[in-house]
Amino acid sequence: MQRLLVCFILLSVTATAQFPTLPDYPKGYFRNPLNVDISLSGNFGELRPNHYHMGLDLKTLRRENLQVFAAADGYVSRIKIEPGGFGRAIYINHPNGITSVYCHLNDFNQALEKWVKNKQYELESWNLNEEVPAGSFPVKKGEFLAYSGNTGGSQAPHLHFELRRTSDEVNLNPMLFDFPIADNTRPTILRLGIYDRTKSVYEQSPRIVPLAAKATGSYSAAPITVNSPRVSLAITSYDTHTGSSNLNGIYEAVLFDNNDAVVGFRMDAISYDATRYLNAHIDYRTKSNGGAYLQHLSELPGYLHSIYTKFKGDGVLDLSDQQPHEIKIVVKDAYGNSSTAITTIRYNGSTVAYAPPSGKRFYPLMVDVFESDDCEFIIGERTLYDSVTIAHKRSLSSLPAVISAVHTIGAINIPLQDAMAVRIKPITDPGADERERVVMQRFAGTKKDVMKVSWQNGWAMAGFRDFGSFQLVVDSEPPQVIPVGFSHGANLARSSRISFTVKDNLDKWKVLRTELDGKWIRFTNDKGRYFHYRFDENCGPGDHILKVIAMDEAGNQVEKTFRFSR
Repeated sequence: MQRLLVCFILLSVTATAQFPTLPDYPKGYFRNPLNVDISLSGNFGELRPNHYHMGLDLKTLRRENLQVFAAADGYVSRIKIEPGGFGRAIYINHPNGITSVYCHLNDFNQALEKWVKNKQYELESWNLNEEVPAGSFPVKKGEFLAYSGNTGGSQAPHLHFELRRTSDEVNLNPMLFDFPIADNTRPTILRLGIYDRTKSVYEQSPRIVPLAAKATGSYSAAPITVNSPRVSLAITSYDTHTGSSNLNGIYEAVLFDNNDAVVGFRMDAISYDATRYLNAHIDYRTKSNGGAYLQHLSELPGYLHSIYTKFKGDGVLDLSDQQPHEIKIVVKDAYGNSSTAITTIRYNGSTVAYAPPSGKRFYPLMVDVFESDDCEFIIGERTLYDSVTIAHKRSLSSLPAVISAVHTIGAINIPLQDAMAVRIKPITDPGADERERVVMQRFAGTKKDVMKVSWQNGWAMAGFRDFGSFQLVVDSEPPQVIPVGFSHGANLARSSRISFTVKDNLDKWKVLRTELDGKWIRFTNDKGRYFHYRFDENCGPGDHILKVIAMDEAGNQVEKTFRFSR
């Protein structure tokens, strides 16, 4: 018993991991930007498709138009309006060198709304990403800014709130600023994923080991035997806070091997330049195949701008001694609540025959090229996260608009950080006039994308950030402008707005201009599909002409005119 006690004390003393010291973030400086208690539907660093969640999602009682207030003294420094993403957003710079950001808003306060409208008409653009002169809109802590909404990429009413360093726009975890969020709940750890690191993480399925809860915050698995001398681990884990059932992201995890801290990660500061590196942090292959999120407890070689701290290696465990290794994983939230998973892993000394897939091997942090008679693709040094074999397959299309072979490159469950360059040679030269209407189309299952190509020595080139099948298409069909809820010559005296939408055969287009009676008119385009103009002082009683000009990716342009009266 005395020996066990000594071992336990030794374990408690040595099982530590020293992350870089956090800055002394101001406590109590920022207030809750809402007048309702903070309840989170999303937290900082939470795992999202192709990105980390970069702020807090504050619940707004499942409705829109709650008042949103300035979190501290400062001045409005930027206004952003876009169909997706943040929707309608306000940025405030504060004297302490931090910028607060408020997103998915509905109407701004009266003064800001007037400034926005004037700026949109000045620039003849509904989309905005404009810096606001520093003295234009000073604000005090608690001053009304706007109403909460569901604009942009939001899927339900809420306020997305961020804190950033003003100097470099690196996002900081707001939960480190002592907001009034009650949290006495520990993170939950559901499962382990085990990877054979003698091969690529993208050329295997992990061995999944469920974890059994032994007590509050304590999890374990039976001893594990593996047939590889080099393995890495991943976890499925989530966090909640008091009174909430939302499964949010964890803040910190550390892997220990025989009581030595090996590697860990923290969600404390992430820039938007690095947010796509989430795909190096998770098991992308498992997630894209419909599985759970698994967060790697190892740093993949192509993960630049990493959230990991290496205490003793990169997280790949050397089990070649064939001895049991005591594995401990400690997971924490931003308030210090922690949970621990414990097991042992041993290599059994066996070897498993492995037949690598066919294709060409590519490596992270290296530039390399695949070449064939009519297809080339270039993988840049910042494109891959782990080494992987990339296959190429050529087939033919029966569609008359397709002027090349179909080239299937790689697999869609292999992620890319930067775009790869794809070059395709057409089967027959389309000629100078037709070349102007050639696009490269990527498709994978039901997902499709098209890019305008550039030509060089008879080859067409475009960049894509996903693998799939690629072909050259001649697109001579312009988009269609379709009225919604009215027809040409309609009397809209009883209507509050006029709307239209756009359709295209390859589903990629943009509206170049909207005019009312020869002058630019402001149509909103929230969420990207429908365009709405709410009648105002720019459209009085009488006859009017609405003109819409739209263009697709191939450059085909349409000009549609509608007459209506009010």
